[in-house]
Amino acid sequence: MKWFVFLLAATAASAQSANQCADLMRFQMPGATIEITRAAVVAAGPARGGRGGPGPMLPAHCRVDGIADKRTGADGRTYGIRFAVALPEPWNGDFLQQGGGGLNGTVGEPIGNQAVGDKPALARGFAVASSDTGHQSSGGGFDGSFMQDQQAALDFEFVAIGRLTVIAKQIIATYYGKPAVHSYYVGCSTGGREAMLMSQRYPLYFDGIVAGSPAMRTGHSNLATRAVTVALNAIAPKDANGKPGPALSDSDKKAVIAKLLDECDALDGAKDGMIFDATGCNFRPRDLQCAGAKADGCLSPGQVAAIEKGFAGPEDSRGKQVYPGWFYDTGIAAQGGGIPGLLNPGPSPVGGPTTATTQDVDADEARVEDNPTSRIGDSYTWVNLNSFSSHGGKLIFYHGLSDPWFSAKDTIDYYQRMTAANGGSSKVMQWGRLFLSPGMGHCAGGSATLDNFDMLTAAVNWVEKGHAPESVMATGRDFPGRSRPLCPFPTHAQYNGTGNLEDGANYSCKQ
Repeated sequence: MKWFVFLLAATAASAQSANQCADLMRFQMPGATIEITRAAVVAAGPARGGRGGPGPMLPAHCRVDGIADKRTGADGRTYGIRFAVALPEPWNGDFLQQGGGGLNGTVGEPIGNQAVGDKPALARGFAVASSDTGHQSSGGGFDGSFMQDQQAALDFEFVAIGRLTVIAKQIIATYYGKPAVHSYYVGCSTGGREAMLMSQRYPLYFDGIVAGSPAMRTGHSNLATRAVTVALNAIAPKDANGKPGPALSDSDKKAVIAKLLDECDALDGAKDGMIFDATGCNFRPRDLQCAGAKADGCLSPGQVAAIEKGFAGPEDSRGKQVYPGWFYDTGIAAQGGGIPGLLNPGPSPVGGPTTATTQDVDADEARVEDNPTSRIGDSYTWVNLNSFSSHGGKLIFYHGLSDPWFSAKDTIDYYQRMTAANGGSSKVMQWGRLFLSPGMGHCAGGSATLDNFDMLTAAVNWVEKGHAPESVMATGRDFPGRSRPLCPFPTHAQYNGTGNLEDGANYSCKQ
């Protein structure tokens, strides 16, 4: 009998939830033209796109899809901010907005799966929202044709993410009958740039923000990756048409990584194939130069000069550093799995490698600096975050040391400038921290890394419990059974000298 009563209650609750969800088809709000295209309950089940099999289980939730500010552009195309909001049962009372990637153009599944370890935000009870930032892509994630439309360009650069926040919060309040208690933004790459913009242009919208590998200066970083490839091309053997071949053989690249590990692996007290003390690593390719003729296991003078020039970062004709250099890290020779390492130029999401053997840095920089769209979406320049920090906001950065697209040194540079502009390290560490991940490529992945970590929980504990993240434990498929703490910059994980070398509990954050 009790079972029957419970079943009736559950059925009634399910029907009520379905009705409440369907009611959102009529959702409107002042100051926006909104068309809800779907409002339906999604049954509990595994998330799509899990690593090596079904994804983590997601709760039953009301899925709302719509488009805001729909219009016809000057080019005759239909524009508008397409969005999705997932409203779970039960709800934990919080809201998470997830960032996009590339040039956006599609609405990502609203589950919040970036930098959350093994459990996405929706599975934790967060209401989650995502959007296409105001345009639809017709050629993959890097279709930039929408940039010709003024409003679409503005939406992508910064307007749409702010509009989505206001709309999603109102949908949440309408559905649950009360507003979200806390709000979080989590994104990587383009989503990391968006996360930074939230702290800069919408400082009162979010309580906790996680910005991963932010695409702060895509034009400059593309210029810098090109500089590495051009330096290698210049000394590479050429075919009959003058096209450069590989400047480094597989043996050469293996020798570089072996020498790098020999010099820097044990700096953190553990010789384990990972370099945690990246800023203390003084590896120089010239230390691998052949004493005589070129042979396996050493580099020619030309190879040494090319690597050192590329990794130092591009300078203009006046000697000004145009973009920071790159860390020497274990992933610089990585192949496949997204964007290849800097010593292994190949096809990437933004196209194939250049075959050029020279580079006019001044001209390249001028083209980047004269691009108006990069200016309106800039997140690199603004460092005054006193409104964000004074309302209690917490900001976490993370970046892979082997990221071949956006240098971790550029994120360090922003963090240091931000720190100087906001009262110094002792003050900023109360609300803003940066974590570097050895061996990790762009946002995740790598040939030898621990790229599974939970920055969302770190942000939540900081915002809601006042517990600042002294470290964030990381694991990964490359090293089964291994864990290490990621430490707030400028500290790094250092082995304590006793205990299981694979257990992150036996490491401390040291400077």
